[in-house]
Amino acid sequence: MSVASGAAVQTAPKVRSLYRKLLRQGEQFAAYNFREYAKRRTRDSFREHRNIQDENQIQELLQKGVKELQSLKRQTVVSQFFQMDRLVVEGGKTGKQRGDRNDIMRQKDTGWVSDAQAMIW
Repeated sequence: MSVASGAAVQTAPKVRSLYRKLLRQGEQFAAYNFREYAKRRTRDSFREHRNIQDENQIQELLQKGVKELQSLKRQTVVSQFFQMDRLVVEGGKTGKQRGDRNDIMRQKDTGWVSDAQAMIW
């Protein structure tokens, strides 16, 4: 085993660990679009740099990733202060009609009344 491959063996678990931490932290965003963006950006960045062999460049990217993780942690805390209703694409409940299990209903009344309902009143 050469020195270079020994360093790569030590670096690989750190890279995988950072990758998992970034993905997990991205899941903490309250808003769906921010969650998906964080996951997509993490995956794309790691895919872009997966063929890098230079140990110094790998260490620089690891340091950059740690800084990104710290920034992501701050951003997720702030995002949790401003929670919104879940979107339909993430399983949010919407609509006036009820399903078989009575689990489909509007989370917040928007005050909208259809013309037919207005005539009944």
